[in-house]
Amino acid sequence: MRFLPDKFISTLILAIIVASFLPVQGEAAHWFSLVTKIAIGLLFFLHGARLSRQAVVKGIVHWRLHLMVLCVTFALFPLIGVSLGWVIPAFSSSVFYAGILFLCVLPSTVQSSIAFTAIAKGNVSAAIVSASASNIIGMFLTPLLVGLLFARQNDAGVSLDALLSILLQLLAPFIAGQIMQPWIGNFIRKHNKTLGLVDRGSIVMVVYLAFSEAMVQGLWTEVSGHDLSIMIAVNVALLAFILWFTGFSAKMLGFSREDRITIIFCGTKKSLASGAPMASVIFPAAMVGSVVLPLMIFHQIQLMACAVLARRYAAQAALIEGDVAEQGL
Repeated sequence: MRFLPDKFISTLILAIIVASFLPVQGEAAHWFSLVTKIAIGLLFFLHGARLSRQAVVKGIVHWRLHLMVLCVTFALFPLIGVSLGWVIPAFSSSVFYAGILFLCVLPSTVQSSIAFTAIAKGNVSAAIVSASASNIIGMFLTPLLVGLLFARQNDAGVSLDALLSILLQLLAPFIAGQIMQPWIGNFIRKHNKTLGLVDRGSIVMVVYLAFSEAMVQGLWTEVSGHDLSIMIAVNVALLAFILWFTGFSAKMLGFSREDRITIIFCGTKKSLASGAPMASVIFPAAMVGSVVLPLMIFHQIQLMACAVLARRYAAQAALIEGDVAEQGL
């Protein structure tokens, strides 16, 4: 059972520390931003190239499962995010509330959702489709939800330029990768571990650039320990409720054990890999740091909680298989 930050989160924390003391500025920031945009485009190209069409065909028949995951991801989460501003009025004026709202409209993760589903002996093919569909739909739906929710909050909305940037910087590379998938997909998946450095590297670059700008704009002078503690508590409570809700409702709706596991792991996740690049495109540079920080913390909390759950489900599956084997003798 691991409760320490994983290596990726530790690297992101290091990027924040470096940005706090050595922020990139001026002309260097301009060129670093350009390189970061190229890295983000490559990241989404690889996402498109990894997605196997055979997996899509195999898992797409589970439409009820996919619908539930999408409803939790893009309806229940945003409703909770808005409600938090009503239930905790002081939190709605916090520098981190925008980050919580943004977190709530993001798509699910892909790699970790599938990995945890596999460990827990869930429906892996359905997890591949659900997580992938969430990310594809999120490219359109997340900016629209940001525009709706933040307009109601009198905060940053989404301009036409931001939408065009998302299409060109995120969606176009993804589609290109999906077009190239028949020729390069096997190579990408075979070297997934090595090419994963592109995923992580691009996110580290986004975080460093975001917190460099935040440092220049004086983010840490606006943040109190009270704000941080409330934000962490909200993240924990949000994840705990969604984990309970997905498990309970999936059981009430009659899903099989394998499908319930898939719903839990795909419906409760929020993607840092998609969220950090989207934040850098959607929000003003001065806001990106405070928007990304709640997502980073939620990402680590969800990894720890889902690791525990996946091992528990795997142990239960082993007991079930053992009982079946004994009955067959």
